[in-house]
Amino acid sequence: MKYVLAAIAGIWMADGLALLVAPRYVMDRVREVLALSSAVLRWEGVAVGLGFVLLLGAGGLPYHFLWTATGCAMVLKGLFLAVGPERWKKGVLDWCLQREDVDYRFWGLGLCTWALLLLKALGWLGSV
Repeated sequence: MKYVLAAIAGIWMADGLALLVAPRYVMDRVREVLALSSAVLRWEGVAVGLGFVLLLGAGGLPYHFLWTATGCAMVLKGLFLAVGPERWKKGVLDWCLQREDVDYRFWGLGLCTWALLLLKALGWLGSV
């Protein structure tokens, strides 16, 4: 289970670094992919699954409340984008995709922070 949680941290770190370094490029690619096919949103099932893994696997880890809140947020976001009303999804996605670059950089910084905290809680970055 620790390796799956470390993989989640790796995904967060990769996404966060990409948003920190090249937010405009990353978001342009996301806009292109969503314009070509909204089927990408089916990947939200993966977010739901990883959210459940985080909820179940982080039970004995430090910062337990953070992992519970993050896992719940992942599950709710994934369910909303997978089965939510189309009108609401469009509004939320339009709002998210029209942010300034600095907003994406702050989100990237948050993802990197979550990744480092999860790796620290797993004992991979020193003792807790």
